[in-house]
Amino acid sequence: MLVVVMIYLILSYRSGTGLFGISSGARRITAEQSRARFADVAGQEQAVTELREIADFLSAPERFAAVGVQVPKGVLLYGPPGCGKTLMARALAGEAGAAFYSISGADFVEVYVGVGAARVRDLFREARENAPAIVFIDEIDAVGRRRAAGAGPVATGSRDEGDQSLNAILAEMDGFSPMEGVIVVGATNRPDVLDPALLRPGRFDRSVGLQ
Repeated sequence: MLVVVMIYLILSYRSGTGLFGISSGARRITAEQSRARFADVAGQEQAVTELREIADFLSAPERFAAVGVQVPKGVLLYGPPGCGKTLMARALAGEAGAAFYSISGADFVEVYVGVGAARVRDLFREARENAPAIVFIDEIDAVGRRRAAGAGPVATGSRDEGDQSLNAILAEMDGFSPMEGVIVVGATNRPDVLDPALLRPGRFDRSVGLQ
């Protein structure tokens, strides 16, 4: 019986249906529920200034497109524990009137191969369907740590679950445009351990430090 249940769980995640109708595992806060604002984040004036452009873009993307402004797909928030990275991400969603999807990087590193990658795909699908949206990956270093040489997205051979999940995140970020109304925000205490692939242009190409 246990084997049957395990097979069901794996197939459910891989098919995108999730367990009992829960697919990505992310916590969702709708635009109507997003009450946090930049004014709620104390002592982070520089970070607020840098993020206000993102909020304005999500509120009126057509205005930015008309003047050819390039808005990043991903923003990395970094700083010591307790500095308000999660609150800042929620405030960004609140200012933009966007849905907020929150998940921990550790949630993508599962025991069963393929489950984490399926969660990534489901998360981005849900965000697109409910755009404008912020996808917030807390402690992104749990899934996005620097990989060993030869473990890139096109490498052959066996990969652990973390690598598969990271590759899925990279593929999703490469596959959408900010004009779809989705911005990915990652948070970490250790930006120095992140895989360089995450920081390439078109991914997390803007970093904002918090104190």
